[in-house]
Amino acid sequence: MAKYSENVFINCPFDAAYKPLFDAIVFAVFDCGFVARCALEEDDGSQIRVQRIFGIIRQCRLSIHDLSRVEVDRSTKLPRFNMPLELGAFLGAKHFGAGGQKRKACLILDSERYRYQKFISDIAGQDIKAHENNPRTVIRVVRDWLRTYSRTSIPSGSVIWSRYQIFGDDLPLLCEELRLNPKELIFNDYVLLVSRWLKINT
Repeated sequence: MAKYSENVFINCPFDAAYKPLFDAIVFAVFDCGFVARCALEEDDGSQIRVQRIFGIIRQCRLSIHDLSRVEVDRSTKLPRFNMPLELGAFLGAKHFGAGGQKRKACLILDSERYRYQKFISDIAGQDIKAHENNPRTVIRVVRDWLRTYSRTSIPSGSVIWSRYQIFGDDLPLLCEELRLNPKELIFNDYVLLVSRWLKINT
């Protein structure tokens, strides 16, 4: 398990529409020398989901929270509040926690920089970054934020984006070597592939 300071909790949608952004964020986190963590890494039916999330938050100094998915669901006619809830849990851990928990820091994302003021005004005053629903933009934003917490030099966002494009081209062959179907990758598969590629191409 990575050290507390290297762990980055990713709190974002996990649906197919968001996947291009999610994959880009995970790659950027690893390419910057950190370790991406999220609720998808464990599948324990005996554990309550929110307790699992709390456990991961406790193990992560850093976190990325994407609040862009606040639209009303077409089927339920209701918005989804998982992301704001997990952001609140992370901020609570920092505020009420002791020791290393006090050192927590997070990056808050939205599709537009000031849109959050209309649906979660209690975080007004915090610096929200916009990814514009663009994987290239989100890689740059994540890289620039992580640079603050890195003890070593990190390539520029444009360099990481170029590396991500190459990784995408190499992905089918990597999957073939490990007997994985690219269309059936779960989070732990993707992390393994990213880590494997970076080990060879760093």
